[in-house]
Amino acid sequence: MNYAYTPRGVCSRKIEVDLADDGVIRSVRFTGGCSGNTAGISKLVTGMKAREVIERLRGTTCGGKGTSCPDQLSIALEKALASKE
Repeated sequence: MNYAYTPRGVCSRKIEVDLADDGVIRSVRFTGGCSGNTAGISKLVTGMKAREVIERLRGTTCGGKGTSCPDQLSIALEKALASKE
């Protein structure tokens, strides 16, 4: 299942997630943001269960923003999982 999310409060403009039926992340693609960081996050979470990634990344902040690209990814994954139900 492919899901696109527009993040808020961060440099990334779009997060695209591909989830398998069992909730395992097949791929993550960020548009915009710090390319090295977002590419690294994408590689690290590929193959992981979305729920585990949500638990690990939720609440991560960047600067004084109160959110971050990893936090926004956790929100995108929650919304993707909810849309499957």
